[in-house]
Amino acid sequence: MTDRKNLIGDTAIRLLAERGMRGLTHRAVDETSGLPTGSTSYYARTREALLELAVTRLLELDRADAENAPLPTDAITVAELTGLVTRLLTHLLDAGRERTVARYEIALEATRRPALRAHYDRAGATLRRQAAELLSRNGSRDPERHARALVAWCDGILFDSLAGAGGAWSTGRPAPEELRRDTAELLTGMLGQPQNF
Repeated sequence: MTDRKNLIGDTAIRLLAERGMRGLTHRAVDETSGLPTGSTSYYARTREALLELAVTRLLELDRADAENAPLPTDAITVAELTGLVTRLLTHLLDAGRERTVARYEIALEATRRPALRAHYDRAGATLRRQAAELLSRNGSRDPERHARALVAWCDGILFDSLAGAGGAWSTGRPAPEELRRDTAELLTGMLGQPQNF
């Protein structure tokens, strides 16, 4: 049962990224996943339930990524923290691109669906809490505010690279060195530590 639910969630994410919100239907999930007709409706009776299943699956996949690359539990240097954030952004722009685009589709839909908004916001709160804990361990004097700013900055980079005008960079997205430099400047300002690269 869990495998089938995961397959439905994964397929919903893929359809959101490929076809947008209008392309996400119960029938499309059944057809794309190769499941018998009616399978998606069995696990997610309404469109709202299907979207919530997609958000839940996104969070599960994010947790799996975090387990494969756990956050440090001790203080680290700004250079190490910069590397961590840079790697995360690079992953979300490359291997995790499909999930990132699906997340934006869901975020926009959540502005019109209060129940989905609550579900989506709970998932986002987890990320901000982890960022605040990490920044606190590394000297932030205001970790919650800094976490909000860091997450918003990362979202801006991702959105501009994947869905925005992308005019800030010659290739439509930041080169790894640009990303590292900009991340280092942001974190240095927040943590007040000198850059030692």
